[in-house]
Amino acid sequence: MFDKILIANRGEIALRIHRACKEMGISTVAVHSEADAGAMWVRLADESVCIGPAPAAKSYLNIPSIIAAAEITGAQAIHPGYGFLSENARFAEIVGAHGFTFIGPKPEHIRMMGDKIAAKQAAIGAGIPVVPGSDGAVTTEDEAFAASEKIGFPVLIKAAAGGGGRGMRVAATQEELAEAVSAARSEAKAAFGDDAVYMERYLQTPRHIELQVIADSFGNVCHLGERDCSLQRRHQKVLEEAPSPALDAVARAAIGDVVVKAIQKIGYLGVGTIEFLWENGEFFFIEMNTRLQVEHPVTEAITGIDLVREQIRIAAGLPLSFKQSEVVFEGHAIECRINAENPRTFTPSPGLVTDFHAPGGLGVRLDSALYAGYVIPPYYDSLAGKLIVHGRDREECLARLSRCLSEMVVGGIETTIPLFQDLLHEPDILAGRYDIHWLEKWIKAQAA
Repeated sequence: MFDKILIANRGEIALRIHRACKEMGISTVAVHSEADAGAMWVRLADESVCIGPAPAAKSYLNIPSIIAAAEITGAQAIHPGYGFLSENARFAEIVGAHGFTFIGPKPEHIRMMGDKIAAKQAAIGAGIPVVPGSDGAVTTEDEAFAASEKIGFPVLIKAAAGGGGRGMRVAATQEELAEAVSAARSEAKAAFGDDAVYMERYLQTPRHIELQVIADSFGNVCHLGERDCSLQRRHQKVLEEAPSPALDAVARAAIGDVVVKAIQKIGYLGVGTIEFLWENGEFFFIEMNTRLQVEHPVTEAITGIDLVREQIRIAAGLPLSFKQSEVVFEGHAIECRINAENPRTFTPSPGLVTDFHAPGGLGVRLDSALYAGYVIPPYYDSLAGKLIVHGRDREECLARLSRCLSEMVVGGIETTIPLFQDLLHEPDILAGRYDIHWLEKWIKAQAA
Protein backbone atom coordinates (compact mmCIF):
# COMPACT_ATOMS: atom_id res chain seq x y z
CA MET A 1 0.00 0.00 0.00
CA PHE A 2 1.09 3.58 -0.64
CA ASP A 3 2.54 5.71 2.16
CA LYS A 4 1.85 9.07 0.50
CA ILE A 5 -0.56 10.21 -2.23
CA LEU A 6 -0.61 13.54 -4.05
CA ILE A 7 -4.12 14.83 -4.78
CA ALA A 8 -4.09 16.62 -8.14
CA ASN A 9 -7.37 18.46 -7.74
CA ARG A 10 -9.22 21.02 -5.65
CA GLY A 11 -12.50 21.66 -3.86
CA GLU A 12 -14.79 19.04 -2.40
CA ILE A 13 -13.27 16.15 -4.35
CA ALA A 14 -9.78 16.93 -3.04
CA LEU A 15 -11.17 16.85 0.48
CA ARG A 16 -13.07 13.63 -0.27
CA ILE A 17 -9.87 11.90 -1.45
CA HIS A 18 -7.94 13.24 1.56
CA ARG A 19 -10.48 11.72 3.94
CA ALA A 20 -10.25 8.29 2.30
CA CYS A 21 -6.46 8.42 2.48
CA LYS A 22 -6.41 9.34 6.16
CA GLU A 23 -8.75 6.47 7.02
CA MET A 24 -6.33 4.15 5.23
CA GLY A 25 -3.31 5.54 7.08
CA ILE A 26 -1.92 7.27 3.99
CA SER A 27 -0.29 10.71 4.13
CA THR A 28 -1.59 13.33 1.69
CA VAL A 29 -0.08 16.09 -0.40
CA ALA A 30 -2.39 18.89 -1.53
CA VAL A 31 -1.47 20.96 -4.56
CA HIS A 32 -3.09 24.35 -4.91
CA SER A 33 -3.14 27.55 -6.88
CA GLU A 34 -2.35 30.90 -5.28
CA ALA A 35 -6.12 31.53 -5.09
CA ASP A 36 -6.67 28.36 -3.02
CA ALA A 37 -3.89 28.81 -0.47
CA GLY A 38 -6.34 29.02 2.45
CA ALA A 39 -8.71 26.29 1.29
CA MET A 40 -9.87 23.56 3.67
CA TRP A 41 -8.31 20.66 1.77
CA VAL A 42 -4.97 22.48 1.79
CA ARG A 43 -5.18 23.15 5.52
CA LEU A 44 -6.04 19.53 6.35
CA ALA A 45 -3.46 17.84 4.12
CA ASP A 46 -0.19 16.63 5.65
CA GLU A 47 1.76 18.67 3.11
CA SER A 48 0.87 21.25 0.49
CA VAL A 49 2.59 22.71 -2.55
CA CYS A 50 1.61 25.82 -4.51
CA ILE A 51 1.75 24.90 -8.19
CA GLY A 52 0.97 28.24 -9.83
CA PRO A 53 -1.27 31.30 -10.10
CA ALA A 54 -5.06 31.24 -10.07
CA PRO A 55 -5.87 30.31 -13.70
CA ALA A 56 -6.30 26.53 -14.00
CA ALA A 57 -4.09 26.42 -17.10
CA LYS A 58 -1.20 27.68 -14.98
CA SER A 59 -1.89 25.51 -11.92
CA TYR A 60 -4.28 22.55 -11.88
CA LEU A 61 -3.58 21.79 -15.55
CA ASN A 62 0.16 22.47 -15.23
CA ILE A 63 1.57 18.95 -15.56
CA PRO A 64 5.26 19.82 -14.94
CA SER A 65 4.35 21.61 -11.71
CA ILE A 66 2.27 18.67 -10.49
CA ILE A 67 5.02 16.17 -11.26
CA ALA A 68 7.58 18.40 -9.54
CA ALA A 69 5.34 18.60 -6.46
CA ALA A 70 5.16 14.81 -6.34
CA GLU A 71 8.94 14.54 -6.65
CA ILE A 72 9.83 17.04 -3.94
CA THR A 73 7.33 15.59 -1.45
CA GLY A 74 8.16 11.96 -2.12
CA ALA A 75 4.63 10.97 -3.10
CA GLN A 76 4.25 7.50 -4.58
CA ALA A 77 0.93 7.94 -6.37
CA ILE A 78 -1.23 10.69 -7.84
CA HIS A 79 -5.02 10.79 -7.62
CA PRO A 80 -6.56 13.10 -10.27
CA GLY A 81 -10.12 13.25 -8.86
CA TYR A 82 -12.55 14.31 -11.58
CA GLY A 83 -12.29 17.11 -14.12
CA PHE A 84 -8.96 18.81 -14.84
CA LEU A 85 -6.46 16.05 -15.78
CA SER A 86 -8.51 13.03 -14.68
CA GLU A 87 -9.25 11.89 -18.24
CA ASN A 88 -6.03 13.07 -19.83
CA ALA A 89 -4.27 9.97 -21.19
CA ARG A 90 -1.03 11.87 -21.73
CA PHE A 91 -0.99 12.93 -18.07
CA ALA A 92 -1.50 9.31 -16.98
CA GLU A 93 1.43 8.27 -19.17
CA ILE A 94 3.66 11.04 -17.81
CA VAL A 95 2.80 10.07 -14.24
CA GLY A 96 3.88 6.50 -14.95
CA ALA A 97 6.98 7.55 -16.86
CA HIS A 98 8.19 9.49 -13.80
CA GLY A 99 7.83 6.49 -11.52
CA PHE A 100 4.52 7.37 -9.88
CA THR A 101 1.31 5.36 -9.88
CA PHE A 102 -1.67 6.95 -11.59
CA ILE A 103 -4.79 6.18 -9.56
CA GLY A 104 -7.08 5.60 -12.49
CA PRO A 105 -7.53 3.51 -15.64
CA LYS A 106 -4.91 2.55 -18.17
CA PRO A 107 -3.98 5.39 -20.55
CA GLU A 108 -5.20 3.41 -23.57
CA HIS A 109 -8.70 3.16 -22.10
CA ILE A 110 -8.76 6.84 -21.19
CA ARG A 111 -7.76 7.65 -24.76
CA MET A 112 -10.26 5.22 -26.29
CA MET A 113 -13.23 6.45 -24.27
CA GLY A 114 -12.23 10.10 -24.62
CA ASP A 115 -12.97 9.88 -28.35
CA LYS A 116 -16.74 9.48 -28.54
CA ILE A 117 -16.61 7.81 -31.96
CA ALA A 118 -13.96 5.32 -30.84
CA ALA A 119 -15.90 4.75 -27.61
CA LYS A 120 -19.08 3.95 -29.53
CA GLN A 121 -17.22 1.51 -31.77
CA ALA A 122 -15.66 -0.13 -28.70
CA ALA A 123 -19.09 -0.44 -27.11
CA ILE A 124 -20.48 -2.12 -30.22
CA GLY A 125 -17.55 -4.52 -30.25
CA ALA A 126 -18.11 -5.33 -26.58
CA GLY A 127 -21.82 -6.04 -27.08
CA ILE A 128 -23.28 -2.88 -25.52
CA PRO A 129 -26.39 -1.48 -27.26
CA VAL A 130 -25.86 1.97 -28.83
CA VAL A 131 -28.05 4.74 -30.20
CA PRO A 132 -28.47 4.32 -33.98
CA GLY A 133 -26.19 6.82 -35.66
CA SER A 134 -23.46 7.55 -38.21
CA ASP A 135 -20.72 4.98 -38.70
CA GLY A 136 -18.04 7.55 -37.92
CA ALA A 137 -17.26 11.24 -38.18
CA VAL A 138 -19.40 13.45 -40.42
CA THR A 139 -17.37 16.03 -42.32
CA THR A 140 -19.53 17.10 -45.29
CA GLU A 141 -23.16 17.97 -45.99
CA ASP A 142 -23.49 14.93 -48.24
CA GLU A 143 -22.27 12.63 -45.46
CA ALA A 144 -24.71 14.25 -43.04
CA PHE A 145 -27.64 13.85 -45.42
CA ALA A 146 -26.75 10.22 -46.10
CA ALA A 147 -26.51 9.46 -42.38
CA SER A 148 -29.83 11.19 -41.65
CA GLU A 149 -31.62 8.97 -44.19
CA LYS A 150 -30.44 5.90 -42.28
CA ILE A 151 -31.03 7.34 -38.79
CA GLY A 152 -34.25 9.30 -39.34
CA PHE A 153 -35.14 12.73 -37.95
CA PRO A 154 -34.71 14.34 -35.51
CA VAL A 155 -30.96 13.83 -35.23
CA LEU A 156 -28.40 14.93 -32.66
CA ILE A 157 -24.99 16.19 -33.82
CA LYS A 158 -22.27 15.67 -31.18
CA ALA A 159 -18.59 16.56 -30.87
CA ALA A 160 -16.38 13.45 -30.99
CA ALA A 161 -13.99 14.91 -28.42
CA GLY A 162 -16.72 16.68 -26.50
CA GLY A 163 -18.50 16.72 -23.19
CA GLY A 164 -20.65 18.97 -21.03
CA GLY A 165 -23.05 19.74 -23.86
CA ARG A 166 -20.55 21.67 -25.98
CA GLY A 167 -20.53 20.93 -29.68
CA MET A 168 -24.08 19.56 -29.64
CA ARG A 169 -26.94 20.53 -31.96
CA VAL A 170 -30.36 19.09 -32.84
CA ALA A 171 -31.76 19.08 -36.37
CA ALA A 172 -35.44 18.24 -36.84
CA THR A 173 -35.45 18.47 -40.64
CA GLN A 174 -33.05 18.16 -43.57
CA GLU A 175 -33.24 21.94 -43.97
CA GLU A 176 -31.80 22.43 -40.48
CA LEU A 177 -29.14 19.76 -40.81
CA ALA A 178 -26.38 21.57 -42.73
CA GLU A 179 -26.45 24.58 -40.40
CA ALA A 180 -26.52 22.37 -37.29
CA VAL A 181 -23.50 20.35 -38.45
CA SER A 182 -21.56 23.52 -39.25
CA ALA A 183 -22.40 25.11 -35.89
CA ALA A 184 -21.51 21.95 -33.96
CA ARG A 185 -18.16 21.63 -35.76
CA SER A 186 -17.28 25.27 -35.07
CA GLU A 187 -18.15 24.97 -31.38
CA ALA A 188 -16.28 21.67 -31.08
CA LYS A 189 -13.18 23.21 -32.66
CA ALA A 190 -13.28 26.17 -30.29
CA ALA A 191 -13.89 24.05 -27.19
CA PHE A 192 -11.74 21.00 -27.83
CA GLY A 193 -9.41 21.85 -30.71
CA ASP A 194 -11.08 19.10 -32.76
CA ASP A 195 -14.00 19.72 -35.13
CA ALA A 196 -14.93 16.05 -35.63
CA VAL A 197 -18.65 15.42 -35.08
CA TYR A 198 -20.95 12.45 -35.43
CA MET A 199 -24.72 11.94 -35.56
CA GLU A 200 -27.21 9.94 -33.53
CA ARG A 201 -30.95 9.50 -33.40
CA TYR A 202 -32.41 12.17 -31.12
CA LEU A 203 -34.50 10.36 -28.52
CA GLN A 204 -37.66 12.23 -27.54
CA THR A 205 -38.14 11.52 -23.81
CA PRO A 206 -35.13 9.55 -22.58
CA ARG A 207 -33.80 9.22 -19.07
CA HIS A 208 -30.06 9.48 -18.43
CA ILE A 209 -29.07 6.34 -16.56
CA GLU A 210 -25.49 5.40 -15.79
CA LEU A 211 -23.98 2.21 -14.40
CA GLN A 212 -21.09 2.24 -11.95
CA VAL A 213 -18.44 -0.40 -12.67
CA ILE A 214 -15.19 -1.31 -10.98
CA ALA A 215 -12.44 -3.73 -12.02
CA ASP A 216 -9.17 -4.89 -10.50
CA SER A 217 -5.99 -6.32 -12.05
CA PHE A 218 -7.02 -9.89 -11.22
CA GLY A 219 -9.91 -10.00 -13.68
CA ASN A 220 -12.60 -9.25 -11.10
CA VAL A 221 -15.33 -6.91 -12.37
CA CYS A 222 -18.43 -5.77 -10.50
CA HIS A 223 -21.24 -3.33 -11.18
CA LEU A 224 -22.67 -1.28 -8.31
CA GLY A 225 -26.05 -0.52 -9.80
CA GLU A 226 -27.29 2.52 -11.62
CA ARG A 227 -27.72 6.22 -10.98
CA ASP A 228 -30.47 8.27 -12.57
CA CYS A 229 -29.04 11.61 -13.72
CA SER A 230 -31.97 12.83 -15.82
CA LEU A 231 -32.44 16.19 -14.11
CA GLN A 232 -30.13 18.30 -16.25
CA ARG A 233 -29.66 21.86 -17.37
CA ARG A 234 -27.69 22.47 -20.57
CA HIS A 235 -26.56 18.83 -20.47
CA GLN A 236 -25.11 19.36 -16.98
CA LYS A 237 -26.39 17.14 -14.18
CA VAL A 238 -28.19 18.91 -11.35
CA LEU A 239 -29.61 16.09 -9.20
CA GLU A 240 -28.84 12.37 -9.18
CA GLU A 241 -30.53 9.47 -7.45
CA ALA A 242 -30.04 5.76 -6.96
CA PRO A 243 -31.70 3.50 -7.73
CA SER A 244 -33.56 4.92 -10.73
CA PRO A 245 -37.33 5.27 -10.26
CA ALA A 246 -37.69 3.91 -13.81
CA LEU A 247 -35.90 0.57 -13.40
CA ASP A 248 -36.74 -2.65 -11.64
CA ALA A 249 -34.44 -5.39 -10.36
CA VAL A 250 -34.76 -7.42 -13.56
CA ALA A 251 -33.73 -4.52 -15.83
CA ARG A 252 -30.91 -3.60 -13.47
CA ALA A 253 -29.49 -7.11 -13.42
CA ALA A 254 -29.80 -7.47 -17.20
CA ILE A 255 -27.92 -4.30 -18.10
CA GLY A 256 -25.43 -4.94 -15.30
CA ASP A 257 -24.59 -8.33 -16.76
CA VAL A 258 -24.06 -6.84 -20.23
CA VAL A 259 -21.77 -4.11 -18.88
CA VAL A 260 -19.69 -6.42 -16.68
CA LYS A 261 -18.99 -8.72 -19.62
CA ALA A 262 -18.03 -5.72 -21.77
CA ILE A 263 -15.64 -4.35 -19.13
CA GLN A 264 -14.03 -7.77 -18.81
CA LYS A 265 -13.66 -8.00 -22.58
CA ILE A 266 -11.76 -4.72 -22.92
CA GLY A 267 -9.58 -5.39 -19.85
CA TYR A 268 -10.53 -2.20 -18.03
CA LEU A 269 -8.90 -1.31 -14.70
CA GLY A 270 -10.30 0.86 -11.89
CA VAL A 271 -13.62 2.66 -11.54
CA GLY A 272 -15.66 3.79 -14.52
CA THR A 273 -19.17 4.74 -15.48
CA ILE A 274 -21.09 3.57 -18.52
CA GLU A 275 -23.69 6.19 -19.44
CA PHE A 276 -26.92 5.32 -21.23
CA LEU A 277 -30.04 6.93 -22.54
CA TRP A 278 -33.03 4.82 -21.55
CA GLU A 279 -36.35 5.05 -23.34
CA ASN A 280 -39.30 2.67 -23.53
CA GLY A 281 -37.38 -0.10 -21.81
CA GLU A 282 -34.31 0.11 -24.06
CA PHE A 283 -30.76 1.12 -23.11
CA PHE A 284 -28.52 3.01 -25.55
CA PHE A 285 -24.82 3.62 -24.79
CA ILE A 286 -23.71 7.25 -25.06
CA GLU A 287 -20.28 7.35 -23.41
CA MET A 288 -17.97 6.00 -20.73
CA ASN A 289 -16.36 8.19 -18.09
CA THR A 290 -12.99 6.77 -17.09
CA ARG A 291 -12.82 8.40 -13.68
CA LEU A 292 -14.63 8.93 -10.42
CA GLN A 293 -17.96 10.67 -11.00
CA VAL A 294 -19.19 13.76 -9.17
CA GLU A 295 -22.26 11.75 -8.17
CA HIS A 296 -20.42 8.70 -6.80
CA PRO A 297 -21.72 9.30 -3.22
CA VAL A 298 -25.24 8.08 -4.06
CA THR A 299 -23.78 4.72 -5.06
CA GLU A 300 -21.73 4.64 -1.88
CA ALA A 301 -24.88 5.38 0.13
CA ILE A 302 -26.91 2.46 -1.20
CA THR A 303 -24.04 -0.07 -1.29
CA GLY A 304 -21.86 0.96 1.67
CA ILE A 305 -18.79 0.66 -0.57
CA ASP A 306 -16.11 3.39 -0.46
CA LEU A 307 -15.24 3.92 -4.12
CA VAL A 308 -12.17 6.07 -3.46
CA ARG A 309 -10.78 3.46 -1.09
CA GLU A 310 -11.31 0.80 -3.75
CA GLN A 311 -9.60 3.01 -6.35
CA ILE A 312 -6.54 3.30 -4.16
CA ARG A 313 -6.48 -0.44 -3.40
CA ILE A 314 -6.72 -1.33 -7.09
CA ALA A 315 -3.91 1.09 -8.00
CA ALA A 316 -1.78 -0.51 -5.29
CA GLY A 317 -2.24 -3.91 -6.95
CA LEU A 318 -4.80 -5.32 -4.50
CA PRO A 319 -8.00 -7.15 -5.47
CA LEU A 320 -11.51 -5.81 -4.95
CA SER A 321 -12.57 -6.14 -1.33
CA PHE A 322 -15.94 -7.62 -2.33
CA LYS A 323 -17.61 -9.88 -4.89
CA GLN A 324 -20.66 -9.16 -7.04
CA SER A 325 -22.71 -11.55 -4.91
CA GLU A 326 -21.86 -9.45 -1.86
CA VAL A 327 -23.13 -6.17 -3.35
CA VAL A 328 -26.47 -5.35 -1.72
CA PHE A 329 -28.57 -2.32 -2.64
CA GLU A 330 -30.23 -0.83 0.42
CA GLY A 331 -32.68 2.06 0.42
CA HIS A 332 -32.62 5.15 -1.76
CA ALA A 333 -30.17 8.05 -2.09
CA ILE A 334 -30.35 11.48 -3.72
CA GLU A 335 -27.61 14.02 -4.36
CA CYS A 336 -28.14 17.73 -5.00
CA ARG A 337 -25.29 19.64 -6.61
CA ILE A 338 -25.31 22.91 -4.72
CA ASN A 339 -23.64 25.55 -6.83
CA ALA A 340 -22.54 29.09 -5.99
CA GLU A 341 -25.02 30.49 -8.50
CA ASN A 342 -28.20 32.52 -8.64
CA PRO A 343 -30.96 29.88 -8.38
CA ARG A 344 -32.96 31.40 -11.25
CA THR A 345 -30.49 32.97 -13.68
CA PHE A 346 -27.64 30.57 -12.80
CA THR A 347 -25.16 33.44 -12.84
CA PRO A 348 -22.03 32.47 -10.84
CA SER A 349 -21.83 33.95 -7.35
CA PRO A 350 -18.26 33.75 -6.05
CA GLY A 351 -17.23 35.65 -2.94
CA LEU A 352 -16.96 35.53 0.85
CA VAL A 353 -18.95 32.88 2.70
CA THR A 354 -20.07 34.84 5.77
CA ASP A 355 -22.08 32.08 7.45
CA PHE A 356 -22.12 28.32 7.05
CA HIS A 357 -24.16 25.60 8.69
CA ALA A 358 -24.28 22.04 7.43
CA PRO A 359 -27.39 19.92 7.87
CA GLY A 360 -27.03 16.70 9.83
CA GLY A 361 -28.86 13.70 11.18
CA LEU A 362 -29.36 10.10 10.16
CA GLY A 363 -28.55 9.36 6.53
CA VAL A 364 -27.11 12.82 5.76
CA ARG A 365 -23.78 13.57 4.09
CA LEU A 366 -22.40 16.88 2.85
CA ASP A 367 -19.31 16.81 0.64
CA SER A 368 -18.07 20.39 0.67
CA ALA A 369 -14.92 22.37 1.35
CA LEU A 370 -16.87 25.45 2.50
CA TYR A 371 -16.47 27.15 5.85
CA ALA A 372 -17.42 30.55 7.27
CA GLY A 373 -14.74 32.98 6.12
CA TYR A 374 -13.82 31.05 2.98
CA VAL A 375 -13.70 33.07 -0.23
CA ILE A 376 -15.00 31.15 -3.25
CA PRO A 377 -12.70 32.19 -6.12
CA PRO A 378 -14.16 33.14 -9.50
CA TYR A 379 -11.72 31.07 -11.53
CA TYR A 380 -13.18 27.58 -11.27
CA ASP A 381 -16.34 25.50 -11.43
CA SER A 382 -19.17 26.88 -9.28
CA LEU A 383 -19.83 23.62 -7.39
CA ALA A 384 -19.92 24.59 -3.71
CA GLY A 385 -20.96 21.25 -2.27
CA LYS A 386 -22.97 18.08 -2.67
CA LEU A 387 -25.81 17.27 -0.31
CA ILE A 388 -26.44 13.52 -0.22
CA VAL A 389 -29.29 11.96 1.74
CA HIS A 390 -30.18 8.30 2.21
CA GLY A 391 -33.44 6.76 3.34
CA ARG A 392 -35.12 3.38 3.59
CA ASP A 393 -37.14 4.22 0.47
CA ARG A 394 -37.59 7.11 -1.96
CA GLU A 395 -40.40 8.70 0.05
CA GLU A 396 -38.29 8.87 3.21
CA CYS A 397 -35.32 10.09 1.18
CA LEU A 398 -37.31 12.99 -0.30
CA ALA A 399 -38.64 13.98 3.13
CA ARG A 400 -35.11 13.93 4.55
CA LEU A 401 -33.81 15.99 1.63
CA SER A 402 -36.49 18.62 2.15
CA ARG A 403 -35.62 18.89 5.84
CA CYS A 404 -31.87 19.17 5.09
CA LEU A 405 -32.35 21.89 2.48
CA SER A 406 -34.27 23.95 5.04
CA GLU A 407 -31.45 23.53 7.58
CA MET A 408 -28.50 24.36 5.37
CA VAL A 409 -27.09 27.89 5.62
CA VAL A 410 -24.61 29.44 3.20
CA GLY A 411 -24.42 33.19 3.80
CA GLY A 412 -22.77 35.92 1.74
CA ILE A 413 -23.26 34.29 -1.66
CA GLU A 414 -26.15 32.99 -3.70
CA THR A 415 -26.64 29.24 -4.06
CA THR A 416 -29.00 26.88 -5.87
CA ILE A 417 -30.57 25.65 -2.61
CA PRO A 418 -33.86 27.49 -3.39
CA LEU A 419 -34.00 25.72 -6.77
CA PHE A 420 -34.07 22.32 -5.08
CA GLN A 421 -36.61 23.51 -2.54
CA ASP A 422 -38.90 24.53 -5.40
CA LEU A 423 -38.36 21.26 -7.25
CA LEU A 424 -39.44 19.25 -4.23
CA HIS A 425 -42.93 20.77 -4.58
CA GLU A 426 -43.32 19.49 -8.13
CA PRO A 427 -45.57 16.39 -8.52
CA ASP A 428 -43.40 15.01 -11.35
CA ILE A 429 -40.28 15.12 -9.16
CA LEU A 430 -42.05 13.57 -6.19
CA ALA A 431 -43.34 10.78 -8.42
CA GLY A 432 -40.06 10.30 -10.29
CA ARG A 433 -41.69 11.17 -13.64
CA TYR A 434 -39.03 13.14 -15.46
CA ASP A 435 -36.65 12.85 -18.41
CA ILE A 436 -33.57 14.75 -19.56
CA HIS A 437 -35.68 17.56 -21.01
CA TRP A 438 -37.94 18.08 -17.97
CA LEU A 439 -35.82 20.60 -16.06
CA GLU A 440 -35.13 22.85 -19.06
CA LYS A 441 -38.86 23.01 -19.77
CA TRP A 442 -39.64 23.73 -16.13
CA ILE A 443 -37.05 26.53 -15.93
CA LYS A 444 -38.45 28.08 -19.09
CA ALA A 445 -41.99 27.93 -17.69
CA GLN A 446 -40.90 29.54 -14.40
CA ALA A 447 -39.28 32.43 -16.27
CA ALA A 448 -42.35 33.09 -18.44
